[in-house]
Amino acid sequence: MSMFRRLAKWLHRTRQSVLWIGSIGLLACSGAPVQSGTSDRLDPDTEIAPFVSELVSRHGFEPERLERILGGVRVRPDVLEAIARPAESLDWYQYRPIFLTETRIARGEKFWRAHADTLAAASREYGVSAEIIVAIIGVETLYGTRKGKHLVLDSLATLAFRYPRRSKFFRSELEQFLLLAQQEGFNTPKVKGSYAGAMGIPQFISSSYRRYAVDFDGDGVRDLLGSDTDAIGSVANYLKKHGWQRDGAVALPASVSGDKYKALVKKGMKPNTPVSDMHNFGVVVLYASDNESPGALIELTNKNDSEHWVGLQNFYAITRYNHSSLYAMAVFQLAREIRKRYSGVEG
Repeated sequence: MSMFRRLAKWLHRTRQSVLWIGSIGLLACSGAPVQSGTSDRLDPDTEIAPFVSELVSRHGFEPERLERILGGVRVRPDVLEAIARPAESLDWYQYRPIFLTETRIARGEKFWRAHADTLAAASREYGVSAEIIVAIIGVETLYGTRKGKHLVLDSLATLAFRYPRRSKFFRSELEQFLLLAQQEGFNTPKVKGSYAGAMGIPQFISSSYRRYAVDFDGDGVRDLLGSDTDAIGSVANYLKKHGWQRDGAVALPASVSGDKYKALVKKGMKPNTPVSDMHNFGVVVLYASDNESPGALIELTNKNDSEHWVGLQNFYAITRYNHSSLYAMAVFQLAREIRKRYSGVEG
């Protein structure tokens, strides 16, 4: 299996618990056992019937239709295998080259030029930089060209009923998917996405799709499966709802000395310390010595050393899409490279 495919699996595991605490986010996976069973179908009495009863009671679904839909589900061993595999840890020097590629930068410039008016409109309405929107779509699905090959219904039902460790979460996502399909007119058994249920050009899970997707092209449909325009508006809306600050910086390079800085690294990705106070911990922040806004010290591991950045509120907003400083830094740096190419800036 290629490094890209291994990383893609890891990213989707990571994203689920993120999106999934109110965002579009990150699935923390471990080697927890999955429920055994030889049948490739859900049990009508112990699995389908109680779930249908719950949804009929809460939402007024037609029971026969739900039973028919769920009766057609196939339990997917490959999904269980993927979700149960421990997350692979990559260092920054391994992770960065996967996304900071000539192909991704060049296609990002092309995507921007093709959708310049839409990106400008989204930036005006939501305050999110165009290059960040482009970079997220580039990291997620290579600008809509890799949206996932798994049937979302099969994946979510498999995880809801055969993966005890996260069954509560995935039962909720399955419920959200059925509601979403009803609202948006999906052909429920045909929708494809990631093995963990993320869908479309921006890879939203069902709860995030329902909460944050917008009809940005005004055709009356929130179509993240096929509309670049809706995907652009929805990514911008998602980031705004998760605290993106208009015209704000994302991350600032820093240098460290001594050992005190390690206490800041341990505090995590959420901005927690005024940038102007970081010198007390042996941190020199370039371009922002008098910045009173809070930041988080991010440490990235290279082959022979580490590099340090101060992530500001907008960096943290990107991590709500995927709870990973590696992910947010890849988006940030890819965005910078795409903007340089789009603007004709060398170096």
